[in-house]
Amino acid sequence: MTKSNPMALLPIGVFVAVYLGLGVIFEYVMHIPMGFYNIPIVVAFLISIFVGLLQNRKVSLDEKLDIMAHGLADRNIITMLLIFVTAGVFVGVVGRSSAESVAYCMLSIFPPKFAVAILFVVSCFVSTAMGTSVGTITLITPIACAVAQTSGFSLPLCVGSVMGGAMFGDNLSFISDTTIAACNGQGVEMKDKFRENFRIALPAAMVALIIILVVSMRSDIQGSISKDYSLLEILPYILVLIGGIVGINVLVVLLVGIISGAVIVIATGKLTAFELVGNMGSGAAGMFETCMVAVFVAAMCAVIRENGGFEALLNGVRKTFRGNKNGQLGIGLLVGVMDIATANNTVAIVMANPIVKEISEDYEITPKKTASLLDTFSCVMQGIIPYGAQMLVAIAAVDKMGGKASAFEIIPNLYYPFLLLISLLVFIYIVPEKKSNRKIN
Repeated sequence: MTKSNPMALLPIGVFVAVYLGLGVIFEYVMHIPMGFYNIPIVVAFLISIFVGLLQNRKVSLDEKLDIMAHGLADRNIITMLLIFVTAGVFVGVVGRSSAESVAYCMLSIFPPKFAVAILFVVSCFVSTAMGTSVGTITLITPIACAVAQTSGFSLPLCVGSVMGGAMFGDNLSFISDTTIAACNGQGVEMKDKFRENFRIALPAAMVALIIILVVSMRSDIQGSISKDYSLLEILPYILVLIGGIVGINVLVVLLVGIISGAVIVIATGKLTAFELVGNMGSGAAGMFETCMVAVFVAAMCAVIRENGGFEALLNGVRKTFRGNKNGQLGIGLLVGVMDIATANNTVAIVMANPIVKEISEDYEITPKKTASLLDTFSCVMQGIIPYGAQMLVAIAAVDKMGGKASAFEIIPNLYYPFLLLISLLVFIYIVPEKKSNRKIN
C-alpha cells in the first residue's frame, strides 16, 4: 500500500496556480478578451509534470518515466483519444449550419410568445446532437439577439435560455468531450451514463422550461423573425443520437454519422470532395489540445499516485465525508472545485477521473453514478462561472450583434444550471442508490 503524502499533490497545485493565476491577470488585469483561453493549457500541464518529476528523489528519472508510461497504457485512455478525434471529424464533416435550420424551423412553427422557450429547447437539441455547448452558444446566441430585438423579450433572458439549453446537451450528448472523458475514465458504457444523467437532467429542464414560459408570458411581444432553412442536414445528428441511445458502440455511431454527413454535403453540392477532406482534417485537429490534456493528465496522475498523493486525498475525503451519499457529494465538490480552477469542465473531469475512481471504490458508488456525478457537477459549475468559455462566447456574440449584456445580468437567467444542482442534490440524498459490485479497500 502506498504511503500517504500530501506533498505529492503539488503538481495539481502548480497547475491551478499557473492556469488560474495567469487567467485572472489576462482577463481582469490586462483586460485581454477571452483571457483564460489565451493561456496554453498544454504548457501549464507540462510545467506540472516537470514538478512531479522533480519530487521523490528516491526514484530515478527513468523509473518515473516508466511509471508515466504505465499510466498511459490504459484501454480507457486509448479509447478516449480515438473517440475525441472521431468526434472532431464528425463535426468537421457535418458542419454546424444545421443548428440554424433547427432554430428557424421551430421559430416558424410556434407563435412568437413561445420564442424564448423555443430557444431553450432548440439549444438542448442542438447541443445534444453536436456535443458542444460552446458551439451551440456561438450559433444560437445571434438568433437569440434577433429574437430579443424583434420581439421585445429581455436580452439576458434570451441569452440565459440559450446557455442553459447548451449545458443540457453538453451534459447528455454521446459525442460531448465531457461525456467521453467521464465514461471512459470510469469504464462505463455511454448509454448507462446517459440514462443515469437523464433522470437528473430532465426534471431540471422541465422546470426551467416552465419558468421560461411563465416569464415570457409577462413580456410584451412585438414581432417575430424568419429565415430559410433545410432540415436534411440534421439527419446525421439524428442518426448519432438514436445510435447512442440504443447502445451501439459510439465509434460505430460516429462513423455512420460521418458517412451519412459526407454523402449529404456532397450530394447537395454544399462542399466539394476536396473541401470535405479539408474539413475532416480541421475537425480532427480541433481535438488536438483535448487529446494532449488527456495524455498529460494520465501521466501526471500516475506520478502523483505513485508518490502517495491519491492516498492523502482519499484520507482527507474519508475524514470529511461519511457514508455513500456524502461521498457522492464529495466527488461533486472535488470536480466542481477543479472546474472553478480551470474554467474547463473537460479538463476538470480528466483531472478528477483517477482520483474519483478510487473514492467511488472506497464509498461503493456505482461506476455509472460516478460518471454521472463527474459530468453533471462540472456542467453545473461551468454553466454559471462568469469567466467560463460559455459565458465569454455568449457575451462576445451579443456584442457582435450590437447588443449589451454583462455576465452578472445573464447569471440570474441561468435557470437550468441552478435547477440541475437542486436536482442533483435530490437524487443524491433522496433517491436510493443501487449498491455496486465493488468492494471496499
